[in-house]
Amino acid sequence: MTSPLDQQMHQAIADAGGWLPFDRFMSLALYAPGLGYYANARQKFGLMPTSGSDFVTAPELSPLFGEALAVQVGQALEATQTDEVWEFGAGTGALAAQLLEALGDRIRRYVIVDLSGNLRRRQAEKLAPWHAKIEWLDQLPARFEGVVVGNEVLDAMPVQLLHFDGTQWLERGVASAADGRLAYADRPTALRPPEAQVDAMPPGSVTEIHPQAEAFVRTLAERLARGAVFLIDYGFPEGEYYHPQRHGGTLMCHHLHQSDPDPLVQLGEKDITAHVNFTGIALAGQDAGLTVLGYTSQANFLINCGIVDMLCHATLPQRAMAHKLIAEHEMGELFKVVGFATGEGFDAVGFSAGDRSHTL
Repeated sequence: MTSPLDQQMHQAIADAGGWLPFDRFMSLALYAPGLGYYANARQKFGLMPTSGSDFVTAPELSPLFGEALAVQVGQALEATQTDEVWEFGAGTGALAAQLLEALGDRIRRYVIVDLSGNLRRRQAEKLAPWHAKIEWLDQLPARFEGVVVGNEVLDAMPVQLLHFDGTQWLERGVASAADGRLAYADRPTALRPPEAQVDAMPPGSVTEIHPQAEAFVRTLAERLARGAVFLIDYGFPEGEYYHPQRHGGTLMCHHLHQSDPDPLVQLGEKDITAHVNFTGIALAGQDAGLTVLGYTSQANFLINCGIVDMLCHATLPQRAMAHKLIAEHEMGELFKVVGFATGEGFDAVGFSAGDRSHTL
């Protein structure tokens, strides 16, 4: 039996001549109105699979994540002389609540850009105490100012898949198989990984490129009249991302707190993500006119923002949960933070120690 989203996907493949590039497939699987993973009513965020959730993000793990991030956001609001915060992909609204609670009157307006109507309703319930400050938008205006935050936003942006067969590069897409299932299909392409990394990939490699995430950063740069941007996600600098040992790529799915590498089944029921190439993100922002404030691990960033002192005043259970944010074997090392600002920038507290911009 096929679901309505399966049927829509097969129709999209037929309409496209029998082959969809993977980024188009991923976009429909995640964002098809009413059916895609982020557009349907399925619960996404939670601590345990018994809740019906698929994964947990840092703000749900511990409110100290938002409290520490608020130190950086507060400094950026002052440095840029702005009073608005713009959050992309606000999830349950947990991070927004933490920032609004910590920063109080320093935030005059809090704008959430989110495509999911179901998540918006959950956010509205959680953020009811601050309803006078909250506004939801479907897209960015032509010009805006303020401090932009995005936690686990870049990894959910559709990617293109490339396969090297030993002699040529192919773009991997999705087709309808004879048995009615979805299947991968490759086509010759002029697309390549970043030039410096092409020769390092062994035959059989599959990897991702991120034109949509990089375009998102360029759009921020073009429209942000004054302000700063802080993006937090899991990923690597380019040299690590396209390392020969990572020849299988980073594409991964999440369902009931378990991971698997097959996005072609259970459409709409599981998340599809790819790690972030932070070199590409940093260059996209810099080339579009932003100043790179820094790049570091989530652990370094949160420690620079004072989370250790905050832990001293937390209960033992609270410390145990917050420890996952900075532990190397948990989120502390895999997750990274990159910061941008308009103009000449400023010495951002989050990158005051352990800045890794030189690795990008």
